Amino acid sequence: MKIKNIDKKRYLLNDKRDYIILSKIYKLEKLELAQEDKRLVIFIKTQLKNDWRKPIIKILDKLLKKYNN
Repeated sequence: MKIKNIDKKRYLLNDKRDYIILSKIYKLEKLELAQEDKRLVIFIKTQLKNDWRKPIIKILDKLLKKYNN
C-alpha cells in the first residue's frame, strides 16, 4: 500500500515494520470501527511520531481528570 506523502513527513518510518503498521492503519481507517477501536488505532498511530510521548501524556491526563473528579 502506498504511504501518503504527509505521513512520510509526519511519522518516523525507520523500519519496514513501521510501513506495515501504517498500511494496516490505513486499512482499518476505511472500516466502520467501534469507538474504542478507533481510539486504539489513533493511539497506535501516535507511536510512529517522533514525539510519541506527548500524545501518551495527553491521554494519561484525560484519564486522571476522568477518575479524579
